[in-house]
Amino acid sequence: MNTLIKLSRSLMILILAMSGPGVLRGQIVETGLEGLMKSDFEILKGKRVGLVTNPTGVDRYLRSTVDILFNTPGVTLSALFGPEHGVRGEFTAGEYVTSEKDPATGIPVYSLYGKTRKPTPEMFRDIDVIVYDIQDIGSRSYTFISTLGLVMEAAAENNIPVVVLDRPNPLGGIRMEGAVTRPGFISFVSQFEIPYIHGLTVGELALFLNGEGMLANGIKCDLKVVKMTGWSRNMYFEETGLPWVPSSPHVPYRDSPLFYPATGIVGELYTVSIGVGYTLPFQLFAAEWINADSLASGMNSLKLPGVIFRPVHYKPYYSTLQGKMVHGVQIHLTDATVAPLSLLQFYLMQEAHRLWPDRNIFEMCDPSRLAMFDKVCGTDSVRIEFTRSFKVSDIMGLWTNDIPAFRKKASKYFLYD
Repeated sequence: MNTLIKLSRSLMILILAMSGPGVLRGQIVETGLEGLMKSDFEILKGKRVGLVTNPTGVDRYLRSTVDILFNTPGVTLSALFGPEHGVRGEFTAGEYVTSEKDPATGIPVYSLYGKTRKPTPEMFRDIDVIVYDIQDIGSRSYTFISTLGLVMEAAAENNIPVVVLDRPNPLGGIRMEGAVTRPGFISFVSQFEIPYIHGLTVGELALFLNGEGMLANGIKCDLKVVKMTGWSRNMYFEETGLPWVPSSPHVPYRDSPLFYPATGIVGELYTVSIGVGYTLPFQLFAAEWINADSLASGMNSLKLPGVIFRPVHYKPYYSTLQGKMVHGVQIHLTDATVAPLSLLQFYLMQEAHRLWPDRNIFEMCDPSRLAMFDKVCGTDSVRIEFTRSFKVSDIMGLWTNDIPAFRKKASKYFLYD
């Protein structure tokens, strides 16, 4: 059965490749935005609209949702809301987004990644409905879904309906990995009690948060999700035929979301380079003290499914270990459907510690980074258990035991098979 699934997936990719660029031909998935357009914007006609979006909010011709709504007769685009990186993508990771006027439309832009991360009543003063259209990457620590939840909370508190224009989960809708966020570890990188890889589209996640009472004080908003057509849970982004727009500066390619969960957690320590600041963001694990051949040999000897490790040597242009010659491995995914994505960084730390036991990357980092590592993991238990002996087997239960119950709960909100 698995062989048939792989063959059908390969055939689909071949057909898409033969049919030309996904921007114009070969697209088999229609996004929520395109569904909205097909309905002639019926649910927005006659309304003043607020829009939460960024450069990923585009149709198949790469036209921005901002520009589409601004130029639609009968729809009044009254306000824009900027998440991390901003509406037009002009801000770097972690940089405060400023409130301003959009230069293309003259519409006010309210920052949701600055002094406030939750819309205020004043921001909602001139709108009748708020629309969310952002491409997520399927990992909990990516802040756009935190913004989604806080927008839903504010909308509920101010009696403003919410419309989510759905888009694919680039990791598909089957994979779920990691511990569900524990009480005391809720933060903007783990805003809700969901696994690290959550397996939901943004529309399904919105329904889940609303239905399970996960917004502040269990409040619920008036929510409508405009579904996609043509998407199924076993689809990776490359199979959709949709154009990929970088969702942030270090997620530039359609396969970048596959690597983000593979090293993003260890990257929070700032003790090894994960390729951020070089040409392969999230695909690398390297440091000055690592012997690349030894680490590659050790990792490949584990025979982890769906992945091969190649020795690499490079100098990061910026960020962690900038300008220093580092040595390590590049992650090559041979079958993403079976690769243990989010555990790869723990296997890398396991082998690095086995080979260089005097190099404890948790002790080498600034102590403040440990708290961020824990927040991204959703608990400190993972770090505490792992660092006892640096063995993945010690955290396997912590990383997997929450998934069956979460999958059962989340499946009530699935919009796609």
